[in-house]
Amino acid sequence: MDQRTDSERRREAMPGGETRPAIAPPREPQAWADWLTRRRRAVLVITALVIAIITAIVVWWINTSGYESTDDAFIDARTVSISSQVGGAIVDVPVTDNQLVEAGTLLMRVDARDYKAQVDQAKANIANIEAQIGAQKARIEQADKQAAESQANLSFARQQEERYTGLVQKGAVTVEQSQQYVSGLRQAQANYSAAQANVIATAKQLPVLQAQKDQAAAQLEIAEANLSRTAITAPEAGRVTRLTAAKGNYAAVGQTMMMFVPRNVWITANFKETQLRAVRPGNPVDIEIDAYPKKKFKGHVDSVQAGSGTAFSLLPAENATGNYVKIVQRVPVKIVFDKPPDVLLGPGMSVVPTVRTK
Repeated sequence: MDQRTDSERRREAMPGGETRPAIAPPREPQAWADWLTRRRRAVLVITALVIAIITAIVVWWINTSGYESTDDAFIDARTVSISSQVGGAIVDVPVTDNQLVEAGTLLMRVDARDYKAQVDQAKANIANIEAQIGAQKARIEQADKQAAESQANLSFARQQEERYTGLVQKGAVTVEQSQQYVSGLRQAQANYSAAQANVIATAKQLPVLQAQKDQAAAQLEIAEANLSRTAITAPEAGRVTRLTAAKGNYAAVGQTMMMFVPRNVWITANFKETQLRAVRPGNPVDIEIDAYPKKKFKGHVDSVQAGSGTAFSLLPAENATGNYVKIVQRVPVKIVFDKPPDVLLGPGMSVVPTVRTK
């Protein structure tokens, strides 16, 4: 029985005195079949590894080439400066710092007694003018009746004057009697003229009183508006921040008493201008917020600002002066949430949005 080891048999001398290679296939049929099987397996494994690597590279390239991301992004909102539109002592502040409130919730109340008195005074003024208008209409009606009566008297006096003038010509009455009726006609004419003048004068007073009523109504509207401004309410749903108002303090007109952050927030992402080739409104966005690393949020691109951020800064760069060094600019992109976030968010919080462009 052959006691040689496999390595010795593989190293036995080949014809011509040469050494048989270690990788040479064996001469036995079974060993030959085993060697081919191992070789096929090795080729299949290597081929599978190469395909897997190529597939991974292609998938990685497709994924990375279809996304744009930036860490220069923050939560944004249109914060509201809450101030008093009327002056007065603060009598009530029913909210506290960072409180979530709904639209119309009372935030602060100013002493309203002076403004209520102004409303009452304006209403009384309107009532007084309306009474004057009613009296003036009665005077106009009376003047019209007096004018109608004077006109009737004038017609009668004219008829009498004509009758007695004819009788004088016939010699039926004396000239003195005729002159009395002529004098009566002139008196009736004077009375009628005075009545007409009185009608015109009384009628002209009515528009004046009406104008006074309109002015009083405007004053009432202003007084009611000032009264309503003594109660400051939330313009929309949101949170109270930087509260400085306190009961007993005096609220001056225009003085900021608190800041108000609406519930509606979005993301302002400052992408490099070279990243905007494929960014379009409507692109889906995966949102990561630094304060909530375990949560993922969905959103989409709302709009892209028409210009870089520096173009709208207080002191924009003037590239026409001095030495010029080209710097890649950043353009703000507005990203909105698909659903209102169920977490507490505020302006300035850091965000990492990833825009899917393909």
